[in-house]
Formats: sequence, C-alpha cells, structure tokens
Amino acid sequence: MPKPTGGKLIERVAFDLKGTAQDGAGGTTTAFTEQFQCRAGYIHLRGGEGVQAARLQGQHPQVIQVRSSLLTRGVTTDWRIRDVRSGAVFNIRDITPGLDRLFIDFLCQKGVAV
Repeated sequence: MPKPTGGKLIERVAFDLKGTAQDGAGGTTTAFTEQFQCRAGYIHLRGGEGVQAARLQGQHPQVIQVRSSLLTRGVTTDWRIRDVRSGAVFNIRDITPGLDRLFIDFLCQKGVAV
C-alpha cells in the first residue's frame, strides 16, 4: 500500500460502534453511534476478479487509511466507517496496521448491509 503523507488525508470520516438505543416505545433497538472522527485517505481498489465481481453487484471495496492513534487502534470489524461529508457508510472487512506504525489500513466495502 502506498503511504500517504499528511496532505493526502483529505477526507473526514467518523467511526461508529453498534450499540442499543431506545426506540421510543419503551423498548430498545440496535443502532450505530459515533465514537470519534478523524482525517482519512481513500485508496480505490482496481484489480482482481473479486473486486470486479463486487462492483458488478453494486459493492465498492476500498482501503481507508488513517493515522494510527489510541482511538483508531481500538477499532474492530464490528465497527463501521462513515464519510462525514457524503454520508456514505463502509463496513470494515479487515484491519492492517502499517509496518511503520504510523498508519492503519481498513479494508472496507461500501454498498453492503451490515
């Protein structure tokens, strides 16, 4: 993966954790709540058959890179990433810390229900 510099982290994303919330009728429902926001860079995947097949199904796999921090290191695949500007939601499929420990790569997929 190419390493972005601070100038390439031009997107703003929010990390949401699934929890429970009141449904207004005395019960509870499952809902995502925002935990924190940070800058990110998107790397769109172009290659292999799996990527092409996913695109044909309306799914968009891509890597979202963020700086490594105490908050971002605590994220698991149970979370989701949301683009703050567009509202697009990405399900986290895999998490790969960078070898230099400066960045974390989140392999995500847009267009798939959780």
